[in-house]
Amino acid sequence: MRYVDEYRDGAAAKLLAERIASRTGGREYRLMEFCGGHTHAIFRYGIVDLLPPSIRLIHGPGCPVCVLPIGRIDGAIFLSRKKEVILVTYADMMRVPASKGASLYGARAEGADIRMVYSVEDALRIAREHPDKEVVFFAIGFETTTPPTALAIMRAKSEGLCNFSVYCNHVLTPPALLGILDSGAGIDGVIGPSHVSAVIGTGPYDFVPEQYGKPIVIAGFEPLDVMQAILMLVDQINSGNAAVENEYSRAVEKQGNLKALTLIDDVFELRDSFEWRGLGWMEKSARKIAAHYSDYDAEERFDIPVTSVADHKACECGEILRGIKNPKDCKVFGTSCTPENPLGSCMVSSEGACAAYYSYGRYK
Repeated sequence: MRYVDEYRDGAAAKLLAERIASRTGGREYRLMEFCGGHTHAIFRYGIVDLLPPSIRLIHGPGCPVCVLPIGRIDGAIFLSRKKEVILVTYADMMRVPASKGASLYGARAEGADIRMVYSVEDALRIAREHPDKEVVFFAIGFETTTPPTALAIMRAKSEGLCNFSVYCNHVLTPPALLGILDSGAGIDGVIGPSHVSAVIGTGPYDFVPEQYGKPIVIAGFEPLDVMQAILMLVDQINSGNAAVENEYSRAVEKQGNLKALTLIDDVFELRDSFEWRGLGWMEKSARKIAAHYSDYDAEERFDIPVTSVADHKACECGEILRGIKNPKDCKVFGTSCTPENPLGSCMVSSEGACAAYYSYGRYK
């Protein structure tokens, strides 16, 4: 297959690995892959085994399911238990542990009408098919999934679909990266997210080299993309320079996707503050539905209680999301915490670091 096989070529990967090894000396290179998709690519394709010991990969908070705090999941469960509500969400959210051992799966087993979908378009369809019900879409994700939610809200308004609303939990990448850099994780460079960057462009990352003196390279999800980005970061670190570089130029442009950004700005506005798992409350780090679309805001339509809830005492998900620990540092990893019985969100999501370690046998 063109444009895919080229980026999975084993011989090319070995050459890149040799180049990386030849340019690393006696120092350690601590590189954070921000996106959970990169984490899974690294382990799925065995990239970590091709790299010299001096390259240390640190996993970041780029998993949208993982960073959502328990209090927001409790809010979704609260909505689902209302008799007039059909709660619509993505499959990854169903097993994320909430307060007191609850989950959306558990709520559905108790009789709540909770439906898993592939896209927000399915939520609109369900609202059209059930005019006697309140259909609430549990929206999560970074800038990648924000435009489809915005478009769904616009369509609901244009159709007069009054029984549709959104429980908005869309978050922003740059503030999370800022929180990581301020937390003292001690990273030397960042492998920047690809899909997010296709939306927002490269400009929003300028603060990383300008304020923190750290290089960032936006990379695609294929194995050669990731390895090339690592090589570019090593070269920047060795030269003492720091800049935003774009390895994924075939999909990411400097200005981003202007249509998507305009759509986001029309439908959403910034929240003053939002709580993240592992990073705590951060200013201007999430979106809420703008006032002129407030009729489609579930937080305006329903009195949703949202409180701060501590993670499971044995779970190290917060430290893993900050890059302070890796999954193997958690005492319950692979024992009492598995994908079948997760104690934290990092073991649930298809982009979670713990799920990556477990799925690809890195804990063995």
